Amino acid sequence: MANNFLKTMSIVTGVSSTLLLATFSSHALAISPFQASYQFAYNGKNMGSATRTLSKSGNNWTYVFAAKAGVIASASETSRFSFNGSDITSNSFSRTSKILVHNNTMSINFNPGSKTINTKKDDKARSFAWKSGALDELNAELQVREDLKKGALKSTYYIADAKALDARRFVKQGSEKVTTPFGTFDTIKVVLKHDKPNKDSVFWLAPKLDYAPVKMTHQDGKTSYSLLMTGYKN
Repeated sequence: MANNFLKTMSIVTGVSSTLLLATFSSHALAISPFQASYQFAYNGKNMGSATRTLSKSGNNWTYVFAAKAGVIASASETSRFSFNGSDITSNSFSRTSKILVHNNTMSINFNPGSKTINTKKDDKARSFAWKSGALDELNAELQVREDLKKGALKSTYYIADAKALDARRFVKQGSEKVTTPFGTFDTIKVVLKHDKPNKDSVFWLAPKLDYAPVKMTHQDGKTSYSLLMTGYKN
C-alpha cells in the first residue's frame, strides 16, 4: 500500500497526472504565469491538495507542481526550460516524493550540446541520447498547449523519464460539462495514450480558463487517482 501510494504521489506530479493548456485560438497571447489549485483523491478517497505554479524571468521559465496528503505524504516537481518561438527547450527537471520515512528523488539534465540526457533516480545514474524536442513530464503539458495554439497536436511527443526518452500521444475526444468546487465548466476531453491496456489518463480542459485542466483521472490496474480544481489565478 505504501509503495503504491508513494508511486502515485510521484505520478500525480507528472504528465499523466495533469495537463495544462492555454489559449483560445491561434491569435491568443502567449502563455502567462499562473497558479492553479486542486483537491487530490487516491482510490476514490480525498487525500489532500495540490498546486501548479508557472513563473518566468526573461525567457527562463519555471514550472512547479506540489502535492500533499496531510502529514503522511508529499511530492513536488520542478521543470526549468525556455521557449524558442513556440517550441520548448528543456533544461532540467527534478522530483522528490516522501511517504512517512520513505523518500525518493529523481533528476534529469538535458544537454543538447553533447546530445545526451543524464538522469539520476535515487542512487541509479543513467545516460541516453538526446533528441530535438525532448521534454520532461511537466513541461510537456505546455508544449501541447503551444501546439494546440497553432491548431494541431503533434503525432508524437518525446518525454524523458529516469530510464529513456519515450514516445507518447495526446488525443482530443469530444466535449463535456464538468462541475468542480471552483465552478461548472464546458470542457474539452483529452486522453493521454499509454502502452498498457489497463492504464488510462483523461483530462478535462476548460476554454474559459485558457484550457487549464479542471479535472483529471488516472487508472493503472486497481490503483486510481484524480485531481479536481479548487482555484485558479493569473
